Amino acid sequence: MSSALAGPKTYAGPADSAVAVAQRKLFAVTGIETAAIAPVKGPSEVLGAITLGRTAAEEPFMPADLDLLENIGRRIGIALENARHYQRQRQVAATMQRYLLPQLPQLTGVEMTARYIPAPDASHVGGDWYDAFPLPNGDTALVVGDVVGHDLEAAAGMAQLRNMLRAYTWAQDGPPHHTVQRLDQAMGHITDVSMATLVLARLETAPSGGRALNWTNAGHPPPLLLDPAGRTRFLGDSKGILLGTCGTRPRPQGHVHLHPGTTILFYTDVLIESRRQPMDAGLQR
Repeated sequence: MSSALAGPKTYAGPADSAVAVAQRKLFAVTGIETAAIAPVKGPSEVLGAITLGRTAAEEPFMPADLDLLENIGRRIGIALENARHYQRQRQVAATMQRYLLPQLPQLTGVEMTARYIPAPDASHVGGDWYDAFPLPNGDTALVVGDVVGHDLEAAAGMAQLRNMLRAYTWAQDGPPHHTVQRLDQAMGHITDVSMATLVLARLETAPSGGRALNWTNAGHPPPLLLDPAGRTRFLGDSKGILLGTCGTRPRPQGHVHLHPGTTILFYTDVLIESRRQPMDAGLQR
């Protein structure tokens, strides 16, 4: 398709396409006497056309006007192609994230639930994930994490880190801070992830009865504890720096006994931070 000038007489004969029918109606309804038409071209295909019209009271379009209109059409085409590309990227990343979300384990006396909302646009798709799985000794591993970045690469890195953490946690019957320390040491050598945050916790049966939670935090927003009386506090006393920055530095670990009726909330920074709201305000809310 190439650019052209047109008028009512251009479409006076039998219409040879749906475009010709539409153009004839456009001229009839608007009173256009002269029109400049140019394709909307993307890098790989023609996506549409632009028609600019002038009535008899205005100067008619001239061949020199077509160069400008063609340039506008090319810019629109590139923008549309980019939009399609980012939409496809978002769909791929969102699909990857959904398929990596776990089936939450069924535990006697413990209720688990999760809420996942896909990113609204490509710029927000990234490496957020959660996980929960049983361990050989009867404990349950709980994870929430976020690979730095908002694109398909971050989502792919999330898949690598998630699978490594599962393997390490399953193979090592050790405290969470040891597992995360080993993950941090290996991450730069066998993954494409440069930085990430996460909380790894082990839900255990306490010797005195009930449940206990052991956890370590690598730069992630702290879990929120809601006790049976309705009081809340953040589990912020075991927070270390994020993955990808410390290597061999020992990581802290926290421990808390969970009374019946206690709720623990794990979340990512999307819940508490935005351009309109700093993290401290989100945590308070």
